[in-house]
Amino acid sequence: MPQQIVIAEQARIAALLKDDRVDELIVAQGQYQIDDIFLGTVENVLPGIDAAFIDIGESEKNGFIHVSDLGPLKLKKGAAGITELLEPRQKVLVQVMKEPTGTKGPRLTGNISLPGKYIVLQPFGQGVNISRKINTETERSRLRALGVLIKPPSTGLLFRTESENISEELLIDDLESLIQKWENIINISEANQPPMLISRDEDFALKILRDHLTNSTNRITIDNKNAIERSKNFLADNDSKVIVEFHNNLKDENILEKYKINQTIQKALQPRVDLPSGGYIIIEPTEALTVIDVNSGSFTRSANSRQTVLWTNCEAAIEISRQMKLRNIGGVLIIDFIDMDSRRDQFQLLEHFNTALKEDSSRPQIAQLTELGLVELTRKRQGQNIYELFGQKCSCCNGLGHIENLPDLQKIDLESKKSITKKSKKSHEGFNDQSQIDQHEIRVKNIEKEFNNVAVTDDESTNIKKKESKDEISNNSNEKEVISVELTKEEKFVFSQLGINPLIKKGKEYLNANNTAQLDTPENNNELSDEKKSKNSDSKNLKEEIDSKISNLEKTTIINEELTPKDFENKNSSDLDNTELNQEIDQSRRKRRRSSATDD
Repeated sequence: MPQQIVIAEQARIAALLKDDRVDELIVAQGQYQIDDIFLGTVENVLPGIDAAFIDIGESEKNGFIHVSDLGPLKLKKGAAGITELLEPRQKVLVQVMKEPTGTKGPRLTGNISLPGKYIVLQPFGQGVNISRKINTETERSRLRALGVLIKPPSTGLLFRTESENISEELLIDDLESLIQKWENIINISEANQPPMLISRDEDFALKILRDHLTNSTNRITIDNKNAIERSKNFLADNDSKVIVEFHNNLKDENILEKYKINQTIQKALQPRVDLPSGGYIIIEPTEALTVIDVNSGSFTRSANSRQTVLWTNCEAAIEISRQMKLRNIGGVLIIDFIDMDSRRDQFQLLEHFNTALKEDSSRPQIAQLTELGLVELTRKRQGQNIYELFGQKCSCCNGLGHIENLPDLQKIDLESKKSITKKSKKSHEGFNDQSQIDQHEIRVKNIEKEFNNVAVTDDESTNIKKKESKDEISNNSNEKEVISVELTKEEKFVFSQLGINPLIKKGKEYLNANNTAQLDTPENNNELSDEKKSKNSDSKNLKEEIDSKISNLEKTTIINEELTPKDFENKNSSDLDNTELNQEIDQSRRKRRRSSATDD
């Protein structure tokens, strides 16, 4: 598949395009870059983890080096413990092998390597190594024999993929330039004091061409004229027919916009990636590993569910291999493909996935397919991922992905108080059960209508007493208050038969749980003293009004008796209740008249 390289020299961003789509991004914008060589100072030695922190002077984050990466220091002294190899304030020459991630500083190594166009020089290495991508046995034998002859003593050589079918003269020239570069590094490190930067590939365009130029590359686009000339000189030795063109950002659209590099970065920062068939994948990076979930989405074109699942998984495998390169995801990855019952389909998916991963230079390795259907794999970390380069913590959630929504305690307390107040208003003496209140609600309403005209008179003294009673009730809501209520025999009979609280006679405001009624019945209204009659003048007026009301009820009873059965059936249920009540009152009055006639 033909490849195009787009280099934004000013922004120090490069993109590898396949089928006019960004397949991989290379960014060199950080303080630390891979292959940078530093002269550092040992800050701390940690024997518990066999590691040390190195001050290389670029930022507050010190570099981290493990005992396995000490290289020449370990070979010199031959000791096992890191405390025997390193000590505080010791001067060391190190190289960046991993860029800083998150809160961690750069990973360092003492095994320095100098990459060239065709050869990688390893000053503290040994032997001759050849790229695995060179498959021809004869070519591998030629390069191995040449390496044994030309390599300096106590050094190692690695022949890159680009060295295939290259003449011996060009290979030797490349090696000599690397040896000269290493001698300059040694001289600078001996003449200066740490911390300081010794070597860095400042030519971004040449670095991209050196590391990513392949036989499938057919076009190179750069936005810098000087970089164009250096690239042509670099390609001249190869007799390459790659087209090198200049892109003018001032006249044309910016190179990052024209080739949709910025748009690709924006999409890569999103967790969801849509598949061409209608499915989609979700990529969620964490501190420990990266989790990828595959979903079928709206894909339903297959004849059956098995084909749908297999097709979606295979399509997702290709996209996942691209997203790993595009986002530069390293470390451990867990992929949750759609469940497949057939072992044949599972093996077909893994084979398809392995084929897609072969084009990745970071050499991902599939570990296993777990019993739960999860695919585990690892990918070598190379530089910072896209989240670290172009991502930024949200100012609202601080990178959590959600905002705290704790319970509002003030609101809860207010609602609780309202609920308690509402319950206290509904409850009253003798009606603690809510079901009882519901049963007598209609009767209470009817009785209230009948006794509206029988309530305590609205004179000023009575109103003042009511207000004072209300104040006392509100001030002493937690104490029971006994209220005296005078009832005649007729009233007692009516109230007892219907289960009405006698406090209704005093008014609605007296009906609450803090008030209890004390009944006072005069022995004989005719035997009351003049003083008692004056004090109970309101009660006498009340009795007269009750008698008047009873008289009216008798008339209503007579009228009801004259109704035909048919008319009686047409009356409302509330009228029937009043009729029964009036009949009971009429019977009671007739009994009193008979008893008084007998006495006479």
